Amino acid sequence: MTNYITSLLQKIENKTITVGVIGLGYVGLPLAVEFGKKYKVIGFDINTRRVEELKKGEDKTLEVEPEELKEARHLIYSYDKEELRAVDVFIVTVPTPVDDFKIPDLTPLIKASETVGTVIKPGAVVVYESTVYPGCTEEDCLPVVEKQSGLKLNTDFFAGYSPERINPGDKEHRVSTIKKVTSGSTSEVAKVVDELYKSVIKAGTHVVSSIKVAEASKVIENTQRDINIAFVNELSMLFNKMGIDTVEVLEAAGTKWNFLPFRPGLVGGHCIGVDPYYLTHKAVNIGYHPEIILAGRRINDGMGAFIASQFVKLLIKDGCKVAGSKVLVLGITFKENCPDIRNSKVIDIITELKEFGCSVDVCDPLADPAEVQHEYGIDLTLCENLALADYEGIVLAVGHNQFKQLDIASLRAKNVIIYDVKSLFDKQHVNERL
Repeated sequence: MTNYITSLLQKIENKTITVGVIGLGYVGLPLAVEFGKKYKVIGFDINTRRVEELKKGEDKTLEVEPEELKEARHLIYSYDKEELRAVDVFIVTVPTPVDDFKIPDLTPLIKASETVGTVIKPGAVVVYESTVYPGCTEEDCLPVVEKQSGLKLNTDFFAGYSPERINPGDKEHRVSTIKKVTSGSTSEVAKVVDELYKSVIKAGTHVVSSIKVAEASKVIENTQRDINIAFVNELSMLFNKMGIDTVEVLEAAGTKWNFLPFRPGLVGGHCIGVDPYYLTHKAVNIGYHPEIILAGRRINDGMGAFIASQFVKLLIKDGCKVAGSKVLVLGITFKENCPDIRNSKVIDIITELKEFGCSVDVCDPLADPAEVQHEYGIDLTLCENLALADYEGIVLAVGHNQFKQLDIASLRAKNVIIYDVKSLFDKQHVNERL
């Protein structure tokens, strides 16, 4: 084992190490690009279309600019797993979704582990970044690598876990500017993993004692945010009944130095809206019933229906006939300035409005129309063709920068009902804010 570790450390120092990134999505691509500026990197994805786009210098996730893709001079893209046989350190960055019953779906992780197992060589390291419950890497993933490869962990190959830390659509907090947690299957391997990441992460690294600690640190990051958002969402529902503007309350409370600046809203995406279920799944399996985490999930999962019902009440108060009312929903991605539509909770608003009988159009300048049709069965309306004043009401669901340019005041003057989920506009120009 010592010879393997020494060899890996020397390769990092000499910049001769080969890194393989499995999965080139929102997490994998920025990481592969960063490593590719310094080391030979093989970026692998089973999506041939995605690989071909990247070969042309196009990133449809908008996370990496074309100029930055060019800077990764040592990065090649491939969907041929045979090219991974030369890899010294594998980094797995595949999605970890939940199924319809909120149970963790480890299929992408298991398949990625099988891929690694078929090509891994003695002395190599496999590092997982995908968000999982504590114990998943060692209990579910690494046995697959062992079985597929015939190699033994910590004798023939090694492992680590370094939780992904990205914020889709955020051009300030990038992979290299966010401190990275690292860990290894042994203390010696942890040093290898840490040295590798430390060489490209400008913000530095934080080594922990075990893979389980690293896994736990990641899953609670998003669970904590989920619970805090659930709290302000509950406040929003309470203050709505009391006729108090929630945003104004939060701004007033925020004048105290230690008040946390969370805002109410939809909680979707592939992180905050999903990760808590990984923790609760593990908790239930070991005989512990988590109460606060699940309560937060119930509140946040119900916000789409709440927003739709509040909007319908506004229609009724304005004398509109709900059934057949033309309603425009602005935005369907899971967050602002990001094209990612996975697990978007805007669909809950749309579904609820349709159940009330509303005729709903959806516009989003960043979402891919084909992806929206495939995922949700919705044909997007082209934003440039919209006649906003023809709608009885508009639900501003996502705070894209493009929507900030809307002349909301003139729409209100034409009696268009505006529900501002993201509080983009002053309260005097909208009917209601969340």
